Amino acid sequence: MRYLPHTAADRAAMLETIGAADIEALFCDVPAAARLGAALPLPDHQGEMAVERAIAALAARNRHSGMLPSFLGAGAYRHHVPATVDHLIQRSEFLTSYTPYQPEIAQGTLQYLFEFQTQVALLTGMEVANASMYDGSTACAEAVEMARRLTGRNRVVLSGNLHPHYRAVVETLLRLHDTVVEALPPAPAGGEALAPALDQGTACVVVQYPDVFGHVCDFTALAAAAQACGALLIVAVTEVVALGALRAPGAMGADIVVGEGQGLGVGLNYGGPYLGLFATRTKFLRQMPGRIAGETVDAEGRRGYVLTLSTREQHIRREKATSNICTNSGLCCLAFTIHLALLGEGGFCGLAALNHARAVHLAERLAGIAGVTPLTARFFNEFAVALDRPAGPVVEALAARGILGGVPGSRLWPGLEGLDKVLLLCATETNTEDEIDALGVALEEILA
Repeated sequence: MRYLPHTAADRAAMLETIGAADIEALFCDVPAAARLGAALPLPDHQGEMAVERAIAALAARNRHSGMLPSFLGAGAYRHHVPATVDHLIQRSEFLTSYTPYQPEIAQGTLQYLFEFQTQVALLTGMEVANASMYDGSTACAEAVEMARRLTGRNRVVLSGNLHPHYRAVVETLLRLHDTVVEALPPAPAGGEALAPALDQGTACVVVQYPDVFGHVCDFTALAAAAQACGALLIVAVTEVVALGALRAPGAMGADIVVGEGQGLGVGLNYGGPYLGLFATRTKFLRQMPGRIAGETVDAEGRRGYVLTLSTREQHIRREKATSNICTNSGLCCLAFTIHLALLGEGGFCGLAALNHARAVHLAERLAGIAGVTPLTARFFNEFAVALDRPAGPVVEALAARGILGGVPGSRLWPGLEGLDKVLLLCATETNTEDEIDALGVALEEILA
């Protein structure tokens, strides 16, 4: 503990004060399977130049999605981010700004949060949106918590075609609550029947749009069925660009819409930071987590912006807080807002149309390959196919040929029978016709 000033006596006094027998007692809620039994086998400390060389050598072994033709999706999508976005968010007034507690000196931050909320509400077809969450999965879990508060019920139904990582986050958050989480089995070919799973004790049903296998479904009937038994419909959108081509979830009767905003302005970033979207109906406003930036006028009648609602424990009594989310993903919000403003409505819809066209081209190229069976009939820019052998080794063989050829089902559902032969593929505006043809040729050779 070289960098901590506490002596052994200091630590003993602190443990005695909180009533803990030893340091290990502080980690009693961490499952034994998640703990390390010994120190990690890491090298000893080195000088700065030596560390730089070691890290650079490790980094050189990576082949990231920008280096190779990539057809990866499954919740994180490669899109072109205009240079203007990065140029603007790196201005010091944006890059270094923090929570806008003092509106008189934070008008710029408050205004872009207000614009961000407006964009999210328009995209999702909802009435109000907050000033962001951490990412799509945590936004989904927060929506389930919100549904429990609104309904007073403790039964949650999750679509089997909800991304398994979103499902895991929901289950983790609710693990310490008296809540029954019922997740249906995955349905790679679609046709999932969710309405029969609802009853008078259900707080909410959570679906994905498009789902993890790429299926585009109309949830109007499910929304009516949920609301008929007093439950809420939560729709999770992992690919925000899809909302430029598909019917908004709010138009289908969704009560809460959450999503991942990474696809606009943020980039893949090796998995983070990302941007959680959260929108709902006005009548549910005060149970929405996070905060809202609002428009007002000052004493002289000039337009101004303020934090209108902050329902977290730092602002109100702890027992009345709807969430302990501390800070929004502010810089990612700004990147999202700039990118969408640069595109405009026509540009955004055009980007969505281009994504769909690329995916259709990819699906048509793969459809005639022996050993490939399409599973997704209606899709946006991502779809699933079934191979005549396990998909994992096929993906490895594609990688050896310099192609990142999708996500095998075994990566998302390890050990689940039948899904090891499922392959998820995504094509965006960044994929060229030559890349699509190269994937088709390589897959023909591997499956031959």
